[in-house]
Amino acid sequence: MTTAVDRHRVVVLVLPGVSALEFGIAMQIFGADPHYEMTVCTDGQGGQVPSAGFTITASAGLDAMGVADTVIVPRYENVDVPPSSDVLAALRAAHARGTRLVSICTGAFALAAAGLLDGRPATTHWQYADQLRRRYPRIDVLPNQLYVDDGDILTSAGITAGVDLCLHLVRLDQGSAAANTRARFLVAPPRRTGGQAQFVDPIRADATGDRLAPLRDWMLENLADDLSIDVLATRAHISRRTLIRRFREEVGTSPMAWLTHARIDRARELLETTTMSVERIGRLTGLGAPASVRAAFHRQVGTSPREYRALFRHSG
Repeated sequence: MTTAVDRHRVVVLVLPGVSALEFGIAMQIFGADPHYEMTVCTDGQGGQVPSAGFTITASAGLDAMGVADTVIVPRYENVDVPPSSDVLAALRAAHARGTRLVSICTGAFALAAAGLLDGRPATTHWQYADQLRRRYPRIDVLPNQLYVDDGDILTSAGITAGVDLCLHLVRLDQGSAAANTRARFLVAPPRRTGGQAQFVDPIRADATGDRLAPLRDWMLENLADDLSIDVLATRAHISRRTLIRRFREEVGTSPMAWLTHARIDRARELLETTTMSVERIGRLTGLGAPASVRAAFHRQVGTSPREYRALFRHSG
């Protein structure tokens, strides 16, 4: 029988604008498990939940992190405003003591603001990945991962990826059988295949300029054709070098990388909305033979065409 002394002490840090769902994930998985002792803490600014009509009342202050085995930072709303200096200091002190630090979704921004992710791999919700990378360039942001386990610091992508990470923590602490039991209670898979790229819509980069917009539109209409750099340069009436430079200026990547992402986006659409074979989808999108389609999906989406279709195929 687990005693209070034996229990793993989990502290959930509530920041202003905390997300009720991500907060609830941590509470649901650890709060009802007798192997864990749960505490909710704040720096005194309160846990007002945006647009929810209620406030989360913390039972402890930041000093609770001083005795925690694990500190979890759920998603919070305004990542443009760093947490208070007291919060950042408490996170640094907890890490220095050997406390395991965990973030769900944008909670990674709090760990980043404390300087704890510098030189480390980390992830967050795909919508915020570029922002995290720009603001904290020393972090190795992995936008396709559902979660990243870097030993004493673990980060997860958005919302339900927090479930994946918390089940992973139970698996580390208590073994696979305990994690599987908890997953059954939650009616959730113990492990999910693929990364969060399969949930991004679309994966091709948005343009910030429009000089090459007609060319990109033409590319989208002719994905099945042989769209080499020479073909594209001729179509745009510019040199290869100018094409590559302008493309990178407008979309932040090369013409071939953007084309591959556009073809993947079209293939995803066909997998979701039709029963076409992978072979036919490869021809229509220019991805090529089925083996090439599968390789591109594993590389860019983190899963296979068949698994993607099973997950996203429209019913009816």
